[in-house]
Amino acid sequence: MAASMARKCRSLSRHGSCLLLDCLTLRSNCHRSSSAHSGLLLSLNKRGVLKDSFPENAAQDQLPRLLQSGSQTVYCGFDPTADSLHVGNLLAIIGLLHFRSAGHHVVAVLGGATAQIGDPSGKTSERERLSAETVETNTHSIRESIQRIFTNHELHFHDSSKQLGTVTVLNNLSWYKNWWVVDFLSEAGRHFRMGTMLSRHSVQSRLRSADGMSLTEFTYQVFQAYDFYHLNQIYGCKIQLGGTDQLGNLMSGHEFIHKVSGEEVYGLTIPLVTSSVGDKLGKTAGNAVWLNRDKTSPFELYQFFVRQPDANVEGYLKLFTFLPLAEVERLMEQQREEPGKRLAHKRLAAEVTKLVHGKEGLESAKRCTQALFHSSVQALEEMSDEELQELFREAPFHELLLEPGTTVIDACRKVNAIPEGPRGYHMVSEGAVSINHRRTDKPEQILIPKLHILSNGLTLLRVGKKHFYIIKWLSL
Repeated sequence: MAASMARKCRSLSRHGSCLLLDCLTLRSNCHRSSSAHSGLLLSLNKRGVLKDSFPENAAQDQLPRLLQSGSQTVYCGFDPTADSLHVGNLLAIIGLLHFRSAGHHVVAVLGGATAQIGDPSGKTSERERLSAETVETNTHSIRESIQRIFTNHELHFHDSSKQLGTVTVLNNLSWYKNWWVVDFLSEAGRHFRMGTMLSRHSVQSRLRSADGMSLTEFTYQVFQAYDFYHLNQIYGCKIQLGGTDQLGNLMSGHEFIHKVSGEEVYGLTIPLVTSSVGDKLGKTAGNAVWLNRDKTSPFELYQFFVRQPDANVEGYLKLFTFLPLAEVERLMEQQREEPGKRLAHKRLAAEVTKLVHGKEGLESAKRCTQALFHSSVQALEEMSDEELQELFREAPFHELLLEPGTTVIDACRKVNAIPEGPRGYHMVSEGAVSINHRRTDKPEQILIPKLHILSNGLTLLRVGKKHFYIIKWLSL
């Protein structure tokens, strides 16, 4: 049986064109420094990136020796149930980045198949079913996001004196699409025991719920276990990373591989990122901070970390940045001496924004911060149309022809920023309208370039304290 499944894996590797198309590998010579390998787990534990290991005794003894013996392959899975990952997923990517920096090979598996099953872990009800087309779109978007983050890490955070391991991005649909369901259950399903599967916390909590649990969700742990087995057979992968809510699935993978091949493999869990009130940060909780720019701008990501409570900052600096722990301590000392400057918060926000969006994204976040919170006209002039729309997401965006003699009141009325008639006129004359952060009280004043119209052809109109309008002027 084991030989049959191993042949199936090798066949998919040789003949599965989808596997080749869905795999991006960034290659470099592997650095096999035993000191880097041996200190990795200790470093990750000190930073709080690792929480638990499985099997506990073997992982504490055998896993360090395995890492010291040379470069290993580590994987983590990401189900494309949305078109973007979020901050809650970022820590898993950072875990992979730490392993890659130590010379190990890392694999990010996108669940093009498992997203259609739905992971019940941490969920109180079944996920909404996704179409194959939606999953494919989501997979493409998330692949680009993961590749961007790995590239940013290599460009801005990696010590060039050390050699990186490889990074491979796969879609697990490529090894499931050619399986017949009967063949899969016959070959893989017989190695799973109902009692063990039913004992998993994710299963027990759902079985006690009002809605219960569907057969589809119940089988999720079988598919994740087989993913681990497939990667073990094809890539020699012996280590899986996952959130603490994934421990049951990691255990299923370990048990399955041990039964089929007798090989020892390991699971490592990373802590779940929670809000200041203890809620998990994720799309299900409704408080997701996304990693794709079209859903959460660099400015919004930057502000999310700048606004973290003081109690979170030191822990987040250790988790979400690659700063040496000594530098983290130095930042926290500065923070304690001058809390009003929020130096630690700003460094945290800058490091994360640069990792996710690159230097350009960080510069964009800083421009938006200056424009919004410091009323900087220079920052407004340097901003692109995209940045202004990101900064003022709820603000209407208008493209207008700049006709000779256009006045302040004309501009306000063309974008419906004020009421028609005398009331709107009085609002301007009484100072309720600001243009480019400057209050104006002259309705009949003709728009002046560089004052009312910035050098980038934009006007930011504000009525009252909260109502913004963006105007892009087109020349006649």
